[in-house]
Amino acid sequence: MKVLISIIILLLMFSCKKDNIIADNNPNFHKAFTYRESQEYDSAFYYYNLAKNDFIETNDSIGTARSLINMAMIQTNKGEFLGGIESSLQANTYLKKESDSTIRVLLGKNYNNMAIASNYLKNFENAYDFYFKALKYIDNTEDRYLCYNNIGDVLINQGKPNLAKSYLEKAINVKDSINYSKALNNIAKAKYLDNPNYDPLPELNKALEIRKIKKDGPGQNSSFETLSSYYLTKDKNLSLHFAKKMLETAINNKSAGDQILALKRLIILDSINYLKNFQRLNSINDSLQIIRNKDQNQFAIIRFDVDKIKEEKEGKETEILQRNFGIGALSLLLVCGFFLYRKRKKSLQQEKELEIKETQLKMSKKVHDVVANGIYQVMTKIENQEHFDKEKALDELEFVYEKSRDISYDKADPLTEEKSFNEKISEIVSSFKNNEINTYLAGNDKEIWENLNSKKQIEVYQIIRELLVNMKKHSKADRVVFRFERENNLIRIFYSDNGVGISGDVIYKNGLSSTVFRIESIKGEITFDTRTEKGLKINISFPVF
Repeated sequence: MKVLISIIILLLMFSCKKDNIIADNNPNFHKAFTYRESQEYDSAFYYYNLAKNDFIETNDSIGTARSLINMAMIQTNKGEFLGGIESSLQANTYLKKESDSTIRVLLGKNYNNMAIASNYLKNFENAYDFYFKALKYIDNTEDRYLCYNNIGDVLINQGKPNLAKSYLEKAINVKDSINYSKALNNIAKAKYLDNPNYDPLPELNKALEIRKIKKDGPGQNSSFETLSSYYLTKDKNLSLHFAKKMLETAINNKSAGDQILALKRLIILDSINYLKNFQRLNSINDSLQIIRNKDQNQFAIIRFDVDKIKEEKEGKETEILQRNFGIGALSLLLVCGFFLYRKRKKSLQQEKELEIKETQLKMSKKVHDVVANGIYQVMTKIENQEHFDKEKALDELEFVYEKSRDISYDKADPLTEEKSFNEKISEIVSSFKNNEINTYLAGNDKEIWENLNSKKQIEVYQIIRELLVNMKKHSKADRVVFRFERENNLIRIFYSDNGVGISGDVIYKNGLSSTVFRIESIKGEITFDTRTEKGLKINISFPVF
């Protein structure tokens, strides 16, 4: 059994001294380090990602590599093994001077992480190769013993116990008692697998006793698994006993992976409770898969804004609207909306100056929300459809037209109540997704928007739609991410795309002045990050009440 979490924690411990030095010089790295120490790994991953960006901007290859290696180890620890290997491989591109002592340490950790991930994926050949590459860069004797133990473990999994013994005999010299118990358990396993007449029980029981004294939960679980496997063909009752101990320990350790392993053994040995254990296995396995998929998606979204930028796609003009009846209706509606706005503005000019300004602003805002953005959203839907449905488009245009008529009577334009607000957010963002633009959402849970009144919901909805319309018109982006967070009564919206970006002096000329006004109207704040090499980042925050 692979004691994955304990190995990852050990790796993280190795990096603490150097990380403290870098943390003093980089605020994002310091935050990541703090979150990692408190085992808040999602937040740690987020700030390591920001720190990596900082280091890239200052051409600090070691800082960049260290950030990526920490990200890789977090991914491996959370069960996103392929992502962990990918981050490690990316880190290697920043570690060129192999003679440098710091780089050698980082390479050793990095190859060790790739080996652990490969081992868990049951790609034992790659795991074996990565461990040997790690060994090349490990100068510390105790760390080399740990690596010998890992190599021996992989060889056991490959069915080569005789070869495994030669490495485990070196690993057994380790001084740390917990690591010694690992090597002792493994060498006993290798000996009896190589020679069925060998009695491994003295060594297996000694390893278990050390783990109990040290309160090493994952280690005890490993011992129980080894003992259950040993008795599987010798004494079914004892094998069942240790399988139950394994499940009990896995529950105490909150290790879903070890619970699954124990339940698989119990299904074989405990025929009376077969159905109960089988149902429990399926439930835990499904929950674990959901968690890992969620983590994988979360990591992918967090890393979105620093992924390698693809070569810009050749621009191409869309011909869809020019080949169907809808173009005439859309043009007419745009003209009507424009003259409606002009007529309303003219009538208001006879009123008091303060009332004129307030009403003009209100009308401009409504026309922008209902007519311009509404029509542009319909255009986007038509543009993204493989088969154009003229009748459906006309129905949607009629809806926008009716809404525009409401403006002339100064009717309110609340969001419809058929769906929850987070569903409406998902729908508006997904409506801009097509073959050329990918949209991503993170954190859009129902709880984020709890107690947000209808007025602010309308403003937030329009803010998000304006950002999407602006992106579609101006940015030439092919990837867009919205991430939502809530801390007590403060909601934060993080927007990023990989388009052409905009400089600070043209932000208000790029269709975003209305967005800024909206945010101010709900007592919020907005910042534009235009320092990125490519793309646009916008951070928005506002109070719920």
